[in-house]
Formats: sequence, structure tokens, C-alpha cells
Amino acid sequence: MSREGFPSATGMSGVGPISEVVHVEPGAGSEAPAGRDASTIHRARRVLAIRPFRRLWGVTYLCSVADWLTILGLTSLATQLTTNYTAQNFAFTGVLLSALLPGLIFAPLGGLLADRFDRRKVMFVADLFRCGFLLSVAFVGTSWWLYIANFLASASAMMWIPSKEAAVPNLLKRPDQVETANQLGLVMTYGLATVTAGGLYAVVTRIAASVGLPSGFFGELGVAKVIVVLIALLYLASAILVLTRIPELSIRKPRMAEISHEQAEKAAKPIAEADKPGLGALIKDAGKYVRSTPLVRGLLIGAAGAFAAGGAVVGSAKPYSSSLLAGDSAWGLLVVAVFIGLATGMGGAPKLARRLPHDRLFGISIVLAGLALILVALSPHLTVSLIAVAIVGACAGAAFLTGVTIIGSQVDDAIRGRINAIYQSMMKIIVFGSVSLVPLLIGLTKPRTITVWGNPIIIDGTRPVMLGGGALAAVVGIVAYRQMDSRRSEPIMADLRNAIRRRPRRVNGLLIALEGTTAADTAVQASKLAEWLRSASPRPVVLAADPALDDERLAALIGNASLSGARAQALAAAAVRADIVERNVNPALDGGAIVVMERFVDSPLAHLSAVAGLDAKELEGLADWATGRLRPDVTVLLDADPGANAPGPISVEDQWRVQNLLSEMAAADPDHYVVVDADGPAEEVGDRVRTAVTAVLAQRKLGLVPLAEVEAR
Repeated sequence: MSREGFPSATGMSGVGPISEVVHVEPGAGSEAPAGRDASTIHRARRVLAIRPFRRLWGVTYLCSVADWLTILGLTSLATQLTTNYTAQNFAFTGVLLSALLPGLIFAPLGGLLADRFDRRKVMFVADLFRCGFLLSVAFVGTSWWLYIANFLASASAMMWIPSKEAAVPNLLKRPDQVETANQLGLVMTYGLATVTAGGLYAVVTRIAASVGLPSGFFGELGVAKVIVVLIALLYLASAILVLTRIPELSIRKPRMAEISHEQAEKAAKPIAEADKPGLGALIKDAGKYVRSTPLVRGLLIGAAGAFAAGGAVVGSAKPYSSSLLAGDSAWGLLVVAVFIGLATGMGGAPKLARRLPHDRLFGISIVLAGLALILVALSPHLTVSLIAVAIVGACAGAAFLTGVTIIGSQVDDAIRGRINAIYQSMMKIIVFGSVSLVPLLIGLTKPRTITVWGNPIIIDGTRPVMLGGGALAAVVGIVAYRQMDSRRSEPIMADLRNAIRRRPRRVNGLLIALEGTTAADTAVQASKLAEWLRSASPRPVVLAADPALDDERLAALIGNASLSGARAQALAAAAVRADIVERNVNPALDGGAIVVMERFVDSPLAHLSAVAGLDAKELEGLADWATGRLRPDVTVLLDADPGANAPGPISVEDQWRVQNLLSEMAAADPDHYVVVDADGPAEEVGDRVRTAVTAVLAQRKLGLVPLAEVEAR
């Protein structure tokens, strides 16, 4: 079997510092995702350590508290503004509808504003409008204006949200932090803010009675009016903080790794107002971008199906709970199961994303949600329904978080606001339409009672609706997967096995390792292979050397610590290897680059086993930890006659031992090794290496496929 990397403590010469050894082409990335395997809490702390994001997170908290308080406060106020019993019963529904309808109309406009104007100024103006409209409710004091003002305030929110979502990735240090930032945003919006709003509402509504104030102290409308004023002040505080404390919201970041030098110079220059595209051009560009980008097209197709299925679930959930004949408690248990599933899915999605690419995880989550929903429709018992509903919630949560992460990390900043707006407006339009249509569909089926395994259940219209919704989600998830999948040459089962075995995944990259008895041979052939690959493939190519060969860094590490023993030097060398794999190799692989690495694992391991006498299993365990179980796609073993080599740091006898161990490794795992005769001139050996690598890549369908072609599929 192939082994993971770990540098030789004996090879301390041959090449210069690591900055000269590692060559990263544009687009490969130069900084590893720190904390790749770190806990959620650690990753959250790293993101919250970024001051602009932390301040925006606080602003999100204020606005989310205000949003939830708006539902509570305006419902209370609407109830007091009328004496009609029917109108009072309509108060809650009216507040919700007046808050949701702007999302159906104004969300696309918010995306256009986010991409056309300064996002910080858009958010500031939107907050001022929300503050003004809510304050007007308290002073006008009529029910009809309450609904109009709530509609206008929600329309202003539709201007605020796309700008905020589009700006978040620009505040972060690395693209891999987008997912954690989205997690924090969801926790704040649907967790902390909800609890705070509920507690604040309870405190304010009881404050008069608690301190013994007279009944008319707060005026004719009482505490409800105070709550509305408090909501307006929260929006005002948000506007002030956005304008004065988060100037970074105005930053625009073009994807410099994907544009030419001339385009980069043009992007660096300030754009004149006359050169900025109009709203019509922005709409046209957004449509063209969606049609021409399989990733975004698949994302929106999958989201449409998922939202439709979600609307079917929401619209039929209450009558479905009655069909289980489990009493009124069944409804509450199903709701709890859904939210537990949602929280689990959102919390677990980042861990799955380390083993499954986002573009695959999104489609798979929707397919699994659809299949689980079919199980819900066929469920004969409450227990089965609770488990299936929790799975639906988990898959839906993972899909939603993955979707917003894809938009934040893989969509250009120039169009991100519009794509966010389309995503948000689709959710509102489709869910709203599905919820409205489902009761009509349910009414088409006459209920009947049947007995399954001794349990009576009611077969009504809810089950066909859920069955259809599940089938729709599964089919659309497959379509989305096929549109978005950027790894068609690699079977999905390999990724699924990695997920089950908790192994890390790789997105589009290709790792080729060259192993041999001497550092000089591997260095020369790795350099020649990398040079040829750069001319043969448009992909970025990274040449990485054995970290143990980095004289400056490793010698300083060992020398300063006065390390003389083989184990101590092996540990120090492993630290250097872990750094280069995390800092250079993993980001390059995630960016789709071809990485050529000399002496990745086997040569150092064979040296330490044969020469220093260290235990091979212990070295493999240390290598697993140092490299995160990273495995080469192809390992080229240079089979040279040790006796023909010039005298090196180890004897010829030891070189024979090393060569025998390397040969045994290759024989034990022929699927990942190719042995090349390394005797003869370097040019001839280089030709053999290129021929062998080309044949292996073609056989395994790992060919040198351009990234542009991969993205166009």
C-alpha cells in the first residue's frame, strides 16, 4: 500500500530554500486553509478574530433581533389597533404576509444594487429606511399604515441582505472560511437572535407591571408602541455601525488568479461612474452568467426543486401528523425532529465538505432529502416518520449551507449580489407558491383508513403530495449534481468511501510523487516532469521538494534545538513536511493544480527504516498525522542501480536496502505505482518518466484535462 509522507532525516543537501523549491503557478494558492481538520469551535474563533467580520456579525445580531421583534411587536400592535375579532385573528398572518411579499418583488433589485453601488452605503440607507418606516408606525397609529410600513421596511431589508451576503467573503482571509462564516450567520439569525428577541419582548411587556407603572404610562397603545420604537432604534444603531465601524464593506475583490495581467491592471483602477453598467446591463449579465456557468445553473435548478419539496412539507405537515393517529403531540414532535435535523445538517456539512467537494455535496444532499421525504410519505408509524423527517431536515440544512457557501466562495464578487438575490427570491417565491398550492392538492384525495402491521393510518392527500415532492427533489438533485459535478472522470463512490472512512477529499487536483534512492535523481526528474506538464497542460503546476532537503529551515530547526537522535530529527522533519503540505500542496490540489512532489513518502520512510532502524509502522502513523492522510494519485519509482551512483551520505549497502524496500512497496500496491528504469542519461530517464506518466493517466482517466473544460461540462 502507498504510504503518507514523512521526510528523511538523513538527506540534508541538494537544493536551496523552500521559496526556491516550491513553484506555485497563479491560481494554485499560497496559503493553506488553516485548521483544515480543526474543530468547529476553533474554526469559528479564527473567523471571529477577523475584526470587520466580527463587527458585521454584531450588526447581523442587532438586525436579526429587530426582525424577530418586528413580528412579535407588530402583531401585538395590530391586534390593539382594531376591535374587529376577524381582523385581530388576521393580525399575525397579515404581518407575515406583508413581510414576505417584498421578497417576491424586490429581492432581484437588491442584488442589482449590491453589484452596482457601494455595498456599505446601500446597507446604511436601507437601515435608515427601516428605522423610519418602523418609527412611523408608532406615530401614525393606524392598522392600514402598519401593514404598509411593514411592507416597505421588508422591501428595504431586501436591499440590505444581498449587499451583506455579497460582502462577507471579502471580509475573510481565505475562501475556506466562507462556510464557517455562513454557519455563524445562521446560528446568529436563527439561534441567538431568536432567543434574545423572545426574552426582550417578555421583559418589555412585563416591565410596567413589574415596576408598578400606571396602565396609561406608555400611552394609548401601551407597551406595543415602545417595542416598535425599540425596533427602530436597533435599525438605527445598525446603520451607524455599518457607516462608521465597517468601512471594509466597500471592498471589491476581483478573482485576480483568473484574469490576465491587462485585466488585473484595469481592475485595479477606479471605475468611473460613466463606465459603470446600468441596471439593464446588470440584469442581462446575470442571465448570461447563469446560462453559461454550469455550477450556478445547477445550483439554482437544485435549489428550485429543494424549495418546492420544502414547501410541500410545510403545507402538508399539520394534516400529515393527524394521519398518523398519534395525537396532537405528533405535530410538535415532527417540528422538533425537523429542527434537530436542520441543526445537525448545518453543523455537519463543513466536516463532510472536507471529504466531498461542495458541488457534489449539494446535489447528493438534495437527492437524499428527496428519498427521505418519500420514506416519510410511506411511513406507517410515528417513529419511522420522526427518523425520516430528521434525515430530511439534516439533508436540507446541509444543502442550504452548501449552496450559500458555493455562492460566497466560487461566484465572482462582481455578480455575487445578484446570484444571492436570485437564490433568496427563489426560496421565497417557490416556498410561498408551494405552501399556497398544497392545500388544494390535498383536498383532491378523499381520506381513507388502512391497517399496516396492525397500526391504523389515514391515507389522505398529504402522502401523495409528499411522495411527489420527494420524487421531484430526488430527480432535480440528480440534474443539479450532473450540472455541477466537476469531477466526472472520478467516480462518486470513491468520494463516498472517503466520507464514510473519514478521509479528506481533493477537488480537482492531481498529485504525482517521484521516489528513488537518491535525492539528486528525484530532484532532477521531478523538475523535468513539472516543466513538461506546464507545457502540456493549461492547469497550474506546483513543484514541491522533499521538505527534508530544505537546508535553511530544517537545519535551523534541528540545530537550534540541538537534535542529534534519529527520532528527534524525524519529528522535526515531519513538522516541516506538515507545513509544506498544509501551506502549499493542499491549497494547490484544492485549486485544481497538478502537484509534482519528489520524495513524498516512500523514499524518506525507506531511508529511516533501512538506515536509522526506526519502526516502519510508527513512521507510517507519524506520516498519516503530518500529511492528513494525503495520498498520491500516481507514484513514480525510479529504479536505479545503487552501485552505479556516486558515493553519497549513506553506503552502497544501505542504498541497496532502501531500493529493496521501495521495490516491495511498489509490488504491494501496483495500482498506484509505476516503476521506471532510471539507469542512463537524465534526458532518457526523463523521456521514460513522461511516457509512463502519460500512460497511467490515460489508463486511469486522470488525463491532463484543462480546468476550463472541466468547468464547461
